[in-house]
Order: sequence, then C-alpha cells, then structure tokens
Amino acid sequence: MKSKILPQVCEEFLAHLRIEKEYSAATLAAYERDLRLFCDEQENVLSATPDSVKRFIARLNQKGLAASSISRILSSLRSFYRYAIREGWCTANPAGVIRNPKGKSRLPKTLDVDQLNYLLDVEPETPLEKRDRAMFELMYSGGIRLQELVGINIKDIDLNEGLVHVIGKGNKARLAPIGTAAKKAIQVWLGTRGPFELSDPLFTSRQGKRLSPRSIQTRLKIYGVKQLGSSGLHPHMLRHSFATHMLESSGDLRAVQELLGHENISTTQVYTHLDSGYLAKVYERAHPRAKRQS
Repeated sequence: MKSKILPQVCEEFLAHLRIEKEYSAATLAAYERDLRLFCDEQENVLSATPDSVKRFIARLNQKGLAASSISRILSSLRSFYRYAIREGWCTANPAGVIRNPKGKSRLPKTLDVDQLNYLLDVEPETPLEKRDRAMFELMYSGGIRLQELVGINIKDIDLNEGLVHVIGKGNKARLAPIGTAAKKAIQVWLGTRGPFELSDPLFTSRQGKRLSPRSIQTRLKIYGVKQLGSSGLHPHMLRHSFATHMLESSGDLRAVQELLGHENISTTQVYTHLDSGYLAKVYERAHPRAKRQS
C-alpha cells in the first residue's frame, strides 16, 4: 500500500529546498516524487542500507525506467541523506556508494553551418538585439560555455589579438578565439551600451547588472524561435556546433581539445562520432589501403 504521508525528515528536507535553496516548483515536485517512490518501499527511510537502495534501483530497472531517470532519483536520495546527516537524523548516506547506471551515450545536438548563418546573420536594431547578437557570436566563435560567458569582463577581451580570457570548469583559465563576426558584433555592442569601466561585465542587463545564466538561456530561446522557428535552442548547442564544425574542417582533435578547454581528450572524442560520412571520407583519403583506385 502506498504511503500517503512522507516521514517528517522528508517534509523538512523539502521545506529546506523550498525556503533556503529557493528551488522552483517543478524541481520540488521532482524531489518529492523521488522520495515517495523510495519511502513507499522502505520500513524506515532513516535505517535504509546500501543493499536496500540497490534493491530499490533494481526494481526501477525491472520496471523499465530509463537510466537517466534512475540517476536523477539517486541524486535526489544522496541530497536527502546529506541533509539528514547534517541535521542529525542519521549517520550514513546509503545512496552515496551506489553508482549511477550506465545509459546509452547521447551525442550532442548541433546546428549545421547553414542554420548557424541563418541564426546569426541578422542585422540587430535595438540595443538588446545588438547585445544578444554579440553574446551568441562570441559563444559560437570560441566554443564558450554559458558560465564562462557570464563571467567575462570588458578587460578580458582583446579585439586586436582576437582573444578572450575565460575561466572554465575547475577554475581553469584559457584563451578562446574571437572571430571576425564576433569582433564586429562586440564592437557594435560596446558602442551602444554607453560609458563603461574595464572592470565592468561585458554583457549586462538594462539595469547595467551582469546577466544571469537564466537570462541568456531565455534570450537564446527567443532568438531561436524568431530566426529558426525552434524553441529548443540552448547555449551548449552553440559550443557543440563550434566543436563539430572545427573538427570537420580541420580534423585536428588535439587543437579542438585545447580550444574547448577539455582536460581529457576522451571528452573531445565524442565529436568524432557526429558525422560518420565525413569520417569515412577522411579515412578513404588518408589510409594507404583505403584509397580508391583510379
């Protein structure tokens, strides 16, 4: 029989997420669903063991739940038990030692070159449109992550050299290229925004404050609907597209790794699987025993 009332510790955890973490209603609902699933199968959620979590995960797998959904549930449980330990409800995290199930690897979604040109080759009219075009040109020009873009200050860009200094994952700094189109778009934006200090954020809101990641995501969606008729555009697609187009043109995996700021080349190798037709042509052109006879 399904439990109708969550244990007090679960209710307190959800209240913590709502009040202190300020999570959205949708995120809170997902956490509550995950906790209910688990609590419905446990005598006492606070005395659960790694084995009981494994059995729970096995049952979800038998029901055909996707690996990504199971991973999300495990993440919810880990967060819940971290909270419970901190508040003195229990002393161990039984979900902490359970590995996420391996799912099918998803290839990044990209835009082709024609789509990118159609997206970016639009003449902006308002200051907002000029800012947006500069943002998206820069992201595609250098394969820049959303969080990296947010942190860029005016002093970080060198338009003469065509480089921008960004801080990536793990607080690692790197130089990313600024192409001709991105340079022009940034110059237009800087000429529009009014007086500024070198220490100011490069991209700001109408109030002059640094843009948030959510604001940039929203603006790109609007841009995508207007130019491509699609609401599925997100910032990482520009980075994926940059990597794919660079690799297709150059075939230089190491160079693309450096440009993306990947610590391990295996992370970059996912892009080698995006276009099997292209790779087949490279193989035929390069391998001594694969060249076609004239």
